[in-house]
Amino acid sequence: MKLFPQGAALLVERIGGATAAKATFTLLEPPRLGDHAAAFAFALGVFSRGVAGFAPAAVGHRVVHGGTRFVAPTLVTPEVEVEIDRLSRLAPLHNPGNLAALRAALAALPGVPQVAVFDTAFHATLPPRAYLYGLPLAYAQDGVRRYGFHGPSHDFVSRRAGELLGRDRSELRIVTLHLGNGASAAAVDHGRSVDTTMGFTPMEGLLMGTRSGDIDPGVVLYLLREGLSVDEVDDLLNKGSGLKGMSGVSNDVRDVSAAAAAGGEGAAAALDVFAYRVRKVVGAYAAVLGGLDAVVFTGGIGENSAALRGAALAGLEFLGVTVDEARNARGETTISAEGARVAVLVVPTDEELMIADAAATVLRASHEES
Repeated sequence: MKLFPQGAALLVERIGGATAAKATFTLLEPPRLGDHAAAFAFALGVFSRGVAGFAPAAVGHRVVHGGTRFVAPTLVTPEVEVEIDRLSRLAPLHNPGNLAALRAALAALPGVPQVAVFDTAFHATLPPRAYLYGLPLAYAQDGVRRYGFHGPSHDFVSRRAGELLGRDRSELRIVTLHLGNGASAAAVDHGRSVDTTMGFTPMEGLLMGTRSGDIDPGVVLYLLREGLSVDEVDDLLNKGSGLKGMSGVSNDVRDVSAAAAAGGEGAAAALDVFAYRVRKVVGAYAAVLGGLDAVVFTGGIGENSAALRGAALAGLEFLGVTVDEARNARGETTISAEGARVAVLVVPTDEELMIADAAATVLRASHEES
């Protein structure tokens, strides 16, 4: 379920069946919803009125951080609920909200199975050389390591890339680029995530809408010594940096692009850094994968900004990555040049479908075991 100021998007998965229905509702007067319980109750009301015979067999929840405990979609039990709460220390901006929504669903739909689908699970296949930081190993044993996020999105678009290329994902070396207000890349080697840019938290990696991405840890120490509090540094790096902080305009790439076109130096620099970091990661992941078969763009920026797609891949012809400018401008699914060694694709992500499929799979498995 997603609720937007402009409307609500709904994916209803017919659990155990072969079909799914997706409907969009436009809310003419979006209500003020004070908490997750109110939001969930409102959504149930909308869905009940809008979908004949609406009776969910299960509820799928996106949970950002699963730590090392949860490496696959999981049926929620009281013990799982406690563990998700415990993992809030690793994702204080995300897991508490995820847990609040889960508890709202448990209260509103008693007896209906709840399935947690973890952002981190797709990256559970990272090898130690990719997930370890240069710290004493005792810290990794305490959970301080790379986890990666946007898992359902990277999973979906890498699968879809295989379908579009007429090959199984297990045959391909793919770099997936989820570029939106949050941005991350993943190296997918024959269906397995082997590296990703987000780390211990979703702050690491690429430049984002309001997040700094990669930054020298010494900068954090400098800011603290300059008198900023821990909370102020947290707020700066999470909410006041990235495209918004650099441009001084907005976290929306459309606003930043307009400001750059009008001569804004900060906006132009922000776009240049954004594209440069993506380009650098594609090159690095080509080395990790031993070559490339496909590069896949997704997310709000990845799907809609032809200019940033082109800028991000400029100069990578030596890797076999060549973008056809006309195809890119038209927003076609395949934007690589004819005959290019590496396919470049634009694939709309569908995290809701991945979560619904995961819920269906877990529900079927639980029925088979019982």
